[in-house]
Amino acid sequence: MFHHVLIPLLAAVFLAINMGGTSISPSFSAAYGANVIRRSAIPGLFGIMVFLGALIAGKATSATLGKDLISPAIMSWEQVTIILGSVGITLFIANILGIPQSNVQTTVFAISAPAAYFHQFNTDKVFFEIVPTWFIAPLLSFSICYLFGKYVYTPIRKKGYLTYGQLSQHRAVKTIIVIMSLYVAFSIGANNVANAVGPIASMMSHELQLPFNGNGFSIIMILTTLVVAPNFAIGASILGSKGLENTGKGIFLFGPFEAIIISFVTASILLISSVTRGIPTSLIQLNAAAIIGIGVARLGAKNIFRKTSVNKFFVVWAVAPIIAFLLSLTLTYIVDKLGYL
Repeated sequence: MFHHVLIPLLAAVFLAINMGGTSISPSFSAAYGANVIRRSAIPGLFGIMVFLGALIAGKATSATLGKDLISPAIMSWEQVTIILGSVGITLFIANILGIPQSNVQTTVFAISAPAAYFHQFNTDKVFFEIVPTWFIAPLLSFSICYLFGKYVYTPIRKKGYLTYGQLSQHRAVKTIIVIMSLYVAFSIGANNVANAVGPIASMMSHELQLPFNGNGFSIIMILTTLVVAPNFAIGASILGSKGLENTGKGIFLFGPFEAIIISFVTASILLISSVTRGIPTSLIQLNAAAIIGIGVARLGAKNIFRKTSVNKFFVVWAVAPIIAFLLSLTLTYIVDKLGYL
């Protein structure tokens, strides 16, 4: 019984480390890109807020990834290890490439593979709730930031009411930017920690024959969060520097005022998705869409979309979930044929 818990939990820790590496960029890229916080201070602050977000607002998304996409009866320790391992490996490759990748989409695809294999695929939940949100949320993030950049920030800046030098040196503005970054990290905890916690909690509830929506699941989720969430900070410290640089300064250099808007818009959309519907949503894409929206408003679409870093984002975003799906499906098939599922 011990290894039934230890092995998938180790896979969850490996996944959390990689999620930390890829999630730190949307959380602190705005503050880092605006040069208002040292990179060395980011991982610790990030880890604390992710932990709090997971404990306070993470249950709904954990339920979605642990129960709604796949039957808990299928979530044996072998299957959970396959799912979490497939996501972890995929995100590790993305981190090595320095491209922030959607933890959520990769996890949903990895869970969907065994669900489809065992004919348990929840088409309504995936195609009518989750996937539409993946398209609508980034478009909303892009649109809000584009409109703000074009019709609010740019006119004010042209008239000389706000200058980069004035804002970047103002202590209150720096404080607000850091607060917004912490807000983003909290939203990541509310949504992304569920990628690891949801499958583990589902597995444990099934193994212990506890009601999934009862107090037993809540206790298991909290205990799993206590183990998983701190590893986000470890991953952010070890694997997050390339993604932070690419997103914070690889698309275009933005100022403090823009950093506040980017952080507030992306964190708010993610948190609303988490607590109202429990829909796993990609903050990576929300953040990049917000940065691109303001960038297009300031510099024009051609100057933004021809950048190598932007094109790399789109390629990895499209390929990584497919890799996770195929890896999870292949391993599920092999382990099932060996008689372990």
